Amino acid sequence: MFKSFEWSYHTDRHQYYNDFSTRNDLYAKKQNNMCGIVGYVGRRDACPILIKGLHRLEYRGYDSAGVALVNPDGRLNVFKCKGKVSDLEHFLDGKDLGGNIGIAHTRWATHGVPNDANAHPHYSESENIALIHNGIIENYRVLKDALEQNGYTFRSSTDSEVLVNLIEYVRATSGCSLPEAVRQALRQVIGAYAIAVVEKGNHDRIVAARQSSPMVVGVGDGEFFLSSDAASIIEYTEDFVYVGDGEIAVIDRNAPLKIVTLDNHDAKIDIKKLQLSISQLEKGGYPHFMLKEIYEQPRTIVDCIRGRINPDTCEVKLSGVIDHRDRFVNARRIIFVACGTSWHASLIGEHLVESICRIPVEVEYASEFRYRNPIIREDDIVVAVSQSGETADTLAAVELARKAGAFVFGICNVVGSSIARATDSGAYIHVGPEIGVASTKAFTGQVTVMAMLALAVGRERGTVTEAYYNEVSAALLHLPETMEEVLKVAPQVADLAKIFTYAHNFIYLGRGYNYPTALEGALKLKEISYIHAEGYPAAEMKHGPIALIDAEMPTVAIATPDHTYEKTASNIEEIKARGGKIIAVIARGDEQVRRSADFVIEVPVIAECLMPIVVSVPLQLLAYYIAVYKGRNVDQPRNLAKSVTVE
Repeated sequence: MFKSFEWSYHTDRHQYYNDFSTRNDLYAKKQNNMCGIVGYVGRRDACPILIKGLHRLEYRGYDSAGVALVNPDGRLNVFKCKGKVSDLEHFLDGKDLGGNIGIAHTRWATHGVPNDANAHPHYSESENIALIHNGIIENYRVLKDALEQNGYTFRSSTDSEVLVNLIEYVRATSGCSLPEAVRQALRQVIGAYAIAVVEKGNHDRIVAARQSSPMVVGVGDGEFFLSSDAASIIEYTEDFVYVGDGEIAVIDRNAPLKIVTLDNHDAKIDIKKLQLSISQLEKGGYPHFMLKEIYEQPRTIVDCIRGRINPDTCEVKLSGVIDHRDRFVNARRIIFVACGTSWHASLIGEHLVESICRIPVEVEYASEFRYRNPIIREDDIVVAVSQSGETADTLAAVELARKAGAFVFGICNVVGSSIARATDSGAYIHVGPEIGVASTKAFTGQVTVMAMLALAVGRERGTVTEAYYNEVSAALLHLPETMEEVLKVAPQVADLAKIFTYAHNFIYLGRGYNYPTALEGALKLKEISYIHAEGYPAAEMKHGPIALIDAEMPTVAIATPDHTYEKTASNIEEIKARGGKIIAVIARGDEQVRRSADFVIEVPVIAECLMPIVVSVPLQLLAYYIAVYKGRNVDQPRNLAKSVTVE
């Protein structure tokens, strides 16, 4: 666990509190999938709670859903189907849904195609046990062969059904309790999992376990809640226990919560309070979560910098840097590891750290870093960046860096996430739940934290002038107001988007700090509109991509004031000369690029190193409105999931 994870600001009590105090050294090596888990045991009807929880998890991406309920008379009923949670609700009409205990699941296929049979929950062969599972059982074929030799047959193509039958086999052959059968079965499993198990005849108890897949237990008054994401059950309790890797939770409404390890030792139960409002999980009148989250960015930037920049002195204070000053001052190199949008943010972080701290920086795709036997030294710092804190490839990169002796610093959003527990120190971005699959406020929050990190380290190393330090920190303090200003372009961008719904391809151009912004703008368009788009450094156009330019290929050019402005303006002229359509993002009052562009989006100007945060907003809006006009599912684009925790 983070030894000195960045102090979070408690907005209700106006005081600081530290979220973590111990380290979890059990970070596992395997990956889990993007499924969602919900469970309940208590006095209330379980089914409505389970269904509402599944709806809250829809943003994660899934292809089927199901519930298992234990009736008061002890009957175990499983209902599941391919499709959305709404399809499951229709399927449940007229069914026997009684019971105060149940588990529910949304599945993202890994083993077996999306269909009713492969959906969760899975019965054991006798239908005495039901299980839901996030993850991948890597040795499932060996286990399945052994079970088949002992007379077991299978209804699905999943690895999860193998696990529930293994649990039943252990229980049948040893006569042990269900928790003990789960423990013994999991000791034979190689892979990743978060599981929840219920049994026929027992309407008081759920057995849950975790290895490399997030799981929390919500503690109520005479009731318990279970989920892969605390956001799905936050309306019922603010008291949570984060189940650790290699731990089994026995959740019984008639007894205190019990957690044991796979070695059958009692584990510490640490109840944490999670401050999260229901309004953060609702659309709040917006048509989509993505648009809501775009408009939340002025506030989320406030939350991100609150308590970290003194408004009177402009001094930046990050406890992760203060507590590990020598590590940062003496770092030979900093390596950012990330995926997707977080990788784009890290490219901006590279510019910030090299410019302000004068430390060599490398930015790595975590998926490549983990497999290429990288050179990591003990005086390196590895910065792991992930919105969810659960990204499988990034977690594997963290483990690799730790084994090599490097200091690992995390930048993530989700409190209690695996990255928060696996790294030495870090900083939360504090942007609140991001429900839309296409990241928006997390990107700007990550870049904001990176700017503060660069300033804090640069001050300690003596590599930043006082004037520049004050300029950038003051700009960060005023950034929320700047974000409010840039959001005023939304109506103009909405009108502009109508013109370009015809396009099949886009090019995005930027230079310096805004080259990664171009990459991010292209990614947003690809993710939610399904239009092919590529980002390039503007100067690279003439080295090949300019061959693509014609009247049907729109180009989005970022041409805000910086030391490469004139060169970017020349690159725009090159595209214009070849008949390309130019959408230029420019500073207010810029007439030079305006004359060359077909369309312009004007934005306010702040410190050059922070312009990617400002420029990203109209690019997010452009992608959003094009997708809306094309009738796309903006919040849940096809084939994507919010938390990519499968390799």
